[in-house]
Amino acid sequence: MSVSVDPIAVLREFVARVTPYDPDPGAVPVASVTVSAGSDTETVPITPHLARALAQALSAYRDPADRGSCAGCGGRRLDDNLHCVDCGRLHGILGEVISRQVARVREQAAEGRPGTVP
Repeated sequence: MSVSVDPIAVLREFVARVTPYDPDPGAVPVASVTVSAGSDTETVPITPHLARALAQALSAYRDPADRGSCAGCGGRRLDDNLHCVDCGRLHGILGEVISRQVARVREQAAEGRPGTVP
């Protein structure tokens, strides 16, 4: 489900949460961030304290869709069932059980055992 986010409001809220703790509120800004959304634009001066807070927030973010890397192809697109969208490998305990069973069936078929699926 997609949720509409107002990036300008999000930035304003972040600045409002961080600013009261700035040890040097009168510090000269070291940068600025300009955010445009629709017809609105906002430029925020970035003090050293705010820059550190922004850097920490961005580096700590983990996407909820991040389920790791595929052990087969290295892709990063594993679905909710740990199925790799790129190569089809199934991960996790269920994936391991299925992989072992597939290998066992293939081995039996290669040996020509009756009742096995090639």
